[in-house]
Amino acid sequence: MKIAIAGAGSIGCYLGGRLQLAGHDVVYIGRARLGQSIAEHGLTVSDYLGLSETIPGRDCVFTEDIDAAGDADAVLVTVKSAASAGIAESLAGGLRPGAHVVSLQNGIRNPAVIAEYITQHSVIAGMVGFNVAHIAPGHFHQGTQGKLALARGAESVANALGDSGLPTDLHDDMLAVQWGKLLVNLNNAVNALSGLPLKSELEDRNFRRVLAAAQREALELLRRVGQAVVSPLAAPITLMPWVLRTPDPIFSRLARQMVTIDPQARSSMLDDLEAGRSTEIDYINGEVVALAAQLGRSAPVNATLVDLVRAATEGSRTQWDGAELLREIGRGVGCGERSARA
Repeated sequence: MKIAIAGAGSIGCYLGGRLQLAGHDVVYIGRARLGQSIAEHGLTVSDYLGLSETIPGRDCVFTEDIDAAGDADAVLVTVKSAASAGIAESLAGGLRPGAHVVSLQNGIRNPAVIAEYITQHSVIAGMVGFNVAHIAPGHFHQGTQGKLALARGAESVANALGDSGLPTDLHDDMLAVQWGKLLVNLNNAVNALSGLPLKSELEDRNFRRVLAAAQREALELLRRVGQAVVSPLAAPITLMPWVLRTPDPIFSRLARQMVTIDPQARSSMLDDLEAGRSTEIDYINGEVVALAAQLGRSAPVNATLVDLVRAATEGSRTQWDGAELLREIGRGVGCGERSARA
């Protein structure tokens, strides 16, 4: 297949590299600085199972020109959520008939946003169930276990990804899948505020207790609106708050049965904070806050995490230890409860 990666960052370059290694014709559309890095160092993709392959830079077609997607069989949209409308508007009207547009982004809203602009093509909701980190120039590493998920309608894309060594499931209810991934991604804020690799952060019970509180809050809201949730982990997502609160030795044993995380894994939100970029906090924890508002309720745990990440983005405190963050969340919960009673 001819596949365009629209917004080639960590996820886009990793998926594109895997597809290219499997023989597909890939064009990467992204920032010139990243393209120059790949031209100099090549494109390396690696994973927690020991895969490590490098594509020479001269063999990677990297451009800033969105028109390069015009003749693609499929366009994988991997930009940050805030850029969805802009890239969709740029793509609209320039795609060949029958091309699939697949949103492989965090959050809930992106496929609908893209479909507002791209009305003549099928826009497919997707989900990336694993972590990818940019660990060296041109080097993108899958640090956790997980699968890809796509809504039905883009079987050819799912087959291409699967044949590239990226297990891909097809789903009828992608909204339930997206909410399941968002519940896991509530940890992105905790990880970003910790400043630690994912594995190290999750080894700290205080950080886990913060995440458990955020997930429990979100699950209660989802229950109230009757929204089904599909877990991206090898365990029901409803059990996660309990698992996260268990003592370290018990958690370690349980976690090994649910997901593999290697020491290099880290959240994209931590990368964004360290690089001084805006984060996707409004599209992850912010979605929980928005859902609570729709129900006339509050979501103080997630609201506090949103506020702390926003403050860190603006140059305020960027790193917390687990005990401090747990205390700060407790203060936020107290304020939220008083606000709700008022």
